[in-house]
Amino acid sequence: MTRVVLLGASPGPDISPTGLRLAALPGNPTVSERLRSQLTSMDPRLAAIPTDNVATALRALADVAEQATESLFIIPENSVVHDELIYQITKTKRGALALVAKEPRVEVTEDSELGTEDNTADDSATEERIPVDEADPEIGMNRVEGLPVRARISKSGRVISVGTATHAVTRPNAVLLGPLHISARNAPTLAQTCRELAAMTDRFGDDDDLLQLIVFGLVRSGVSVGIRGRRDLFYRRVTTQEEVNEAGSEMAGMNEDRSRLNNAVKGADGFFTTYFVSTYSRYIARWAARRGLTPNQVTLISILLGVAAAACFATGDRPWMVAGGVLIYFAFVFDCVDGQVARYARKFGVLGAWLDATFDRFKEYVVFAGLAVGWIASGNGDEIWILALAALGLQSVRHLLDFSFGAANRRKPPSPLPTISLDAPDDRELRQKLTTRKEQRSQGVRGVLKMWTKAGKYRAVHWARKMIVFPIGERFAAIAITAALFDARITFITLVIWGSVAAAYTLTGRLMRSLV
Repeated sequence: MTRVVLLGASPGPDISPTGLRLAALPGNPTVSERLRSQLTSMDPRLAAIPTDNVATALRALADVAEQATESLFIIPENSVVHDELIYQITKTKRGALALVAKEPRVEVTEDSELGTEDNTADDSATEERIPVDEADPEIGMNRVEGLPVRARISKSGRVISVGTATHAVTRPNAVLLGPLHISARNAPTLAQTCRELAAMTDRFGDDDDLLQLIVFGLVRSGVSVGIRGRRDLFYRRVTTQEEVNEAGSEMAGMNEDRSRLNNAVKGADGFFTTYFVSTYSRYIARWAARRGLTPNQVTLISILLGVAAAACFATGDRPWMVAGGVLIYFAFVFDCVDGQVARYARKFGVLGAWLDATFDRFKEYVVFAGLAVGWIASGNGDEIWILALAALGLQSVRHLLDFSFGAANRRKPPSPLPTISLDAPDDRELRQKLTTRKEQRSQGVRGVLKMWTKAGKYRAVHWARKMIVFPIGERFAAIAITAALFDARITFITLVIWGSVAAAYTLTGRLMRSLV
């Protein structure tokens, strides 16, 4: 459950969100009506906070945060937004997440370097060449979509610093568009921060945006605020009917379903899954979801295909071994489809998650049995069971380690970020603390892990790391290919050798991460 907070004025004249109509959308709803209908399913209580007085609004938000036992989703009432974007923001696992837009960069051309462009362009180009560590804090005066550029975001996906009309920030490069998601664990910090901000509203300017003020306080209070862009989805704040008409037309021309379908595919899948399954499985998922198939029903199809593959392998005959390889491949395809159906149709359940995790192992192990039986049925010795049990035992230990490490890691508190006073006139102190923290985290084991993480930006290293851990996609592919082309002995040897390398690699990494 998510607690929704609408920031905006009460129903008023035609210039308020209640009077601006989206003529391009069915039913000609007002901006406020549409947004409320989008959010009611998340939280029928919908805490609406008028923003005509900043101090009053901040105190009201503090009251909501103090009483919240769930995550909070804060959004301006004059927002025109895709449903899918709301969904993606509210499903984040980060402690806080803000929607941002980067300020367009000034292109440094040959003419501007020679001074033939206007002074503004030349000054901007000169400033851009100064390293950010040497730049002086400034009061952001540029604007993007009507909002002052007073936030600094990093390439690593976090808000580094935020300024106000009187609080300077080093090299501002983005605006906080509006939607802000905050986890339940950060709600107390939000409440305290809002009360402190309410007591210093005389320090803010008329052009300071309330959402940016909130993030300003959170960042200075040590909350890690992640960022995301709109990508292929739509978001815009509107204040005039002309802006509403433009927003409605632009949003109607965007394919929200395509984004929803793409989002149904997990972004952290392995090489085989990414290039040999997810390229088309998403369309099977959409087809299944639109015809009312549930994720559990798709899971059942995957189980039946896995059992059929094991039966084919148990014959030991080459044609049936090839058929088994094909069936185990499609068993994995539908194993991916069930999760994609759940994410596309937004049908999640504890039973489904349990079935998916449990029967992934069942399919794998019943195939092991089928391969061993087929090897013996072909007139070979029963020593194959030693290899089969070795593969099964190795995989069981890996799953146990994965589960135990994941459970322990979830209990580990997040690494604290530095804090500074809300009264500090600029972010020098904060950035100095961040630099010190970065240097400390670049030493010893942390430094090795950080260097290995950075290496992932190279595509070859990224996919090599994905494959070396021998995820389920690669395991099912190895079974399908080796069983169809060779025999069960080669299959089990492949599983044991690759699985052992993967176990050593993952265990080493987890031991190192446990030490930091």
